[in-house]
Parts: sequence; C-alpha cells; structure tokens
Amino acid sequence: MIIIIFGPPGSGKGTQAKKIAAHFDIIHLSTGNVFRNAIREETELGVKIKNIMDAGQLVPDQTVVDLVEQTISGKDFDKGYILDGFPRTVEQAVAYDKLLARRNESLDSFLSLHVPSEELIKRMLARGEGRSDDTVEKIKVRLDVYEKETCPVINHYKKAGIFQSIDGTGSIDKIFNRILSALPGR
Repeated sequence: MIIIIFGPPGSGKGTQAKKIAAHFDIIHLSTGNVFRNAIREETELGVKIKNIMDAGQLVPDQTVVDLVEQTISGKDFDKGYILDGFPRTVEQAVAYDKLLARRNESLDSFLSLHVPSEELIKRMLARGEGRSDDTVEKIKVRLDVYEKETCPVINHYKKAGIFQSIDGTGSIDKIFNRILSALPGR
C-alpha cells in the first residue's frame, strides 16, 4: 500500500500519517525527516542538500525526488509506506509517478486533508512549538504559499483518479476513521 497524505500546514498530516502507518504496519516517510537524516548522516545527497540550503536556495525538485527514491529503495518499504510532505510541486508529482512506473508500483491513494483557514491558524498558534513563524501574520503567509505553490498537486492527482478529500476537522480519531473509510478496499 502506497499513500500520500496532503494538506496545508496545521492540517494534521503528520499525526494522521503516524496513525495510518501504525494501523497498516507500513512506514511513515516524512520528507522533512529524510532531509534532516541525510544531512546528519552526511550522505552524498545530504551534503548536496545542505550546501543548497546553506546558500539560501530551494532544493531542486529532482534532488528531492532522488532522495525519496534512495529512501524507498530499502527493503523496509516493500510492504508500503505513507508519504507526508511530498510531493510539493507538480514537477515532483510527475517525477514520482515516473519513479513508481519504473519500479512497477502504483499509488493507492492521495488523501487531502481539508481544514478551514481559521481552524489552521488556531491549531498552529495552540500547538506551542515556539516556532518563530507561528504568528497570525506569518501563518497566513505560509498558508498563502501553500495555496499558490502546492495546491496544484491536488489537480494532478484528481486527474489520476486517486484523489480523496478528507474533512480534517474534529477529533484525531474521527478524522482517522474518515481516512480509513476513504481508503480503497478498506
């Protein structure tokens, strides 16, 4: 089983991805964690990513895809996985589709968590992580960037016929039950 969980900052992607991974005994692959691990372990791609980020540049789409490919080629991923934080652009989605085709695999579901902006702001302010960008103004900027740059990925997967819109409001367990109901064959 291969799943992508998608949604704006504060939508609960990470929380739900962990629950899905535990429920189906698959791996939760957070690309943010993969980046940090590759940099910490000083892999070839990790060094490349660190140099790009240190220069204040965005990591190119193909480099992100290469890192995901390198990660999922481990035997631990044979049973499946859930991607959290990838793909972030249509270019990454297209490259990931090609990667899956080369591996003779297919994406089972693209889950998109939808939460009203007011709720997202409330959640991010309440989570207490102490992030310097967790102010109302900066959260609105992050949500705007998500809307403009990342949302086009949704249309890519709608065309593929695997898009599932999930109401991301309510308790963690209610959202999880909605996800389970939306997954094909579950």
